[in-house]
Amino acid sequence: MYTKNILLTLAVVLLTSSQFASAFDDELHRIIKVSGQGESSAAPDMATIQTGVTIEAKTAVAAMDENNVAVEKILADLKNMKVAEKDIQTSQFSVQPVYDRGDRGQRKPEIVGYRVSNQLRIRIRNLSELGPLLDTVIRSGSNQVSGISFGVDDSTSVMNEARTRAVANAKAKAELYADAAGVAVGKVISIDELQVVFPQPRMYGMAMEMGDGSVPIAAGEQDFTVSVNVTFEMVERK
Repeated sequence: MYTKNILLTLAVVLLTSSQFASAFDDELHRIIKVSGQGESSAAPDMATIQTGVTIEAKTAVAAMDENNVAVEKILADLKNMKVAEKDIQTSQFSVQPVYDRGDRGQRKPEIVGYRVSNQLRIRIRNLSELGPLLDTVIRSGSNQVSGISFGVDDSTSVMNEARTRAVANAKAKAELYADAAGVAVGKVISIDELQVVFPQPRMYGMAMEMGDGSVPIAAGEQDFTVSVNVTFEMVERK
């Protein structure tokens, strides 16, 4: 009798579990899962430039002394332009031997001089000052400007706009699929942010020859993109 009661209880548990699993599976499959993408653009409000001085001389000391004079002049002129110290950073400094080259360009073991390079990273928080600043650093002695990258100092609002558009895009897709299937879109079950794409720095090389006036600069716009997965409940049409 005791064994029969155990078997009966076990059968009821298994039946209940099976019914629960079946109901759960039905609920799980009554969903619409789609991806959405949103994009938002903003005009950049800051820029970063890489600039510096490279000098070659017979000795390392002579090359470094000449380089120091040029860089100190650049730093003094940047200070006069009210560029904050926190926005000026040495990004690279090197002292390298210069080897003799044969008629065909092969490097010979003989050292004929030294090359000293001191590179600065400068952040400009007011884009209206970018052209005059480029003009200043080059006239002050910089013989290298490797590029300019534009950016948005605070991208929170533009990113949130892209997120809103991504969810709206996902909902529009879900409604399209639901309409085609003869059902309707219900509440949101889950939202997963898949990818946030920040704009890649736009680099612009600069020529060393300077004409009259400041360097003309076109900043354009920065594009921010967000991708999401959204799961909606699938319901019957009313």
